[in-house]
Amino acid sequence: MDSRINRSVLMSGADYFDVIDLNAYSHNAGSIDRNKAAEELIAIKKALEQAGIEITQVAPPPDCQDGIFTANWGLCRGDTVVLSYLPSARRKEQPYAEKLLGEMGFRTVKAPYRFSGQGDALPCGDYLFMGSNYRTDPLMHDFLAAELGYQVIALETIPEVDTQGQPIINSLSGWADSYFYDLDLALAVITPGLIAWCPEAFSTASQQKIVALPLDKLSVSFEEAKNAFACNLVSTGETVVMSANAPKLKSALESRGFKTITPFVTEIGKGGGYIRCCALTLDNN
Repeated sequence: MDSRINRSVLMSGADYFDVIDLNAYSHNAGSIDRNKAAEELIAIKKALEQAGIEITQVAPPPDCQDGIFTANWGLCRGDTVVLSYLPSARRKEQPYAEKLLGEMGFRTVKAPYRFSGQGDALPCGDYLFMGSNYRTDPLMHDFLAAELGYQVIALETIPEVDTQGQPIINSLSGWADSYFYDLDLALAVITPGLIAWCPEAFSTASQQKIVALPLDKLSVSFEEAKNAFACNLVSTGETVVMSANAPKLKSALESRGFKTITPFVTEIGKGGGYIRCCALTLDNN
């Protein structure tokens, strides 16, 4: 099996980037420096190019605070893209992404239920790891299996809870919140045969499901996953572009022979996204 992945990605810009209270990370994010976020995005782009990834650069959708996060626009396989169904605060990104990807030659398919695109649907060979119940409706699992031909592995991460231990419902989306609201915050595909994942980020049933898979696995600490966005990375199968604040995962990857590139990101993280979120893979096979 060819271990090369993420050879071509779509990136946008930070022109309209801002933070609203749309996820667990943005609750207490405070003000952001948009110029610094733009510099961070340039650093991510340069790191991806250094890793040998081809970048398709597009203008960000006008007046969309989260338009920087192109991974949430859909999921591509072959000549088809299943478009996302985002929270109402991000809904203006959808027609922009549909038009742009259609003009790029993709057959576009609209998601009938809420769906967070590649942020919550991670291809791993013929497997597709999918999140449940936060940004993606479980009804999307069968829909994507039928449209794109993947074997879906349905997973659920742990919720953000209040002082009484009750799940927190986001005031803007009306959906449950989690520090792992998108799966790419808890799990990363390094090669088609190797994943990195944070066991503590998942429900017990999902932990058992992942352990049983015939894949090699690297464990990521809860601290690095939650506080350093360790899993929100882009791997080519040889080089991993990842957080500069996750030394344990970096060391584990390098001990296996992977090269790592670690752009420094702070402002973009205040919006609840990181490196993986800023790059939509165009060449999933």
